Amino acid sequence: MTNDTVSTTVDRGAILKRFLVTLVCMIFFEVTGFIIQLAVLFQYGYLLIAKKRSEPLRRFTNSLSHYGYRLMRYNTLNDNARPFPFARFPEDAECEEPAKQVLFK
Repeated sequence: MTNDTVSTTVDRGAILKRFLVTLVCMIFFEVTGFIIQLAVLFQYGYLLIAKKRSEPLRRFTNSLSHYGYRLMRYNTLNDNARPFPFARFPEDAECEEPAKQVLFK
């Protein structure tokens, strides 16, 4: 087993500042997850009643899931770009395209 830890030359003040930003991002991640759960329940309710999906909600949850991904990358020290609210919210063009057809098998 190799030891792949890398030491840093950054002072402890900068580390503490990033840690505080990470705490804020962790709160946003929890709120994001809750909103996605509500959207999933609404989407299935809409699908059962109208027999079609809500495309605006689908696009919104696609952006929201991409945002959650960016939050986790920042929180786990795998990305240096600060996510929203410290930067702009991801737009549709930045997100992976949703599936064209939803299958129920």
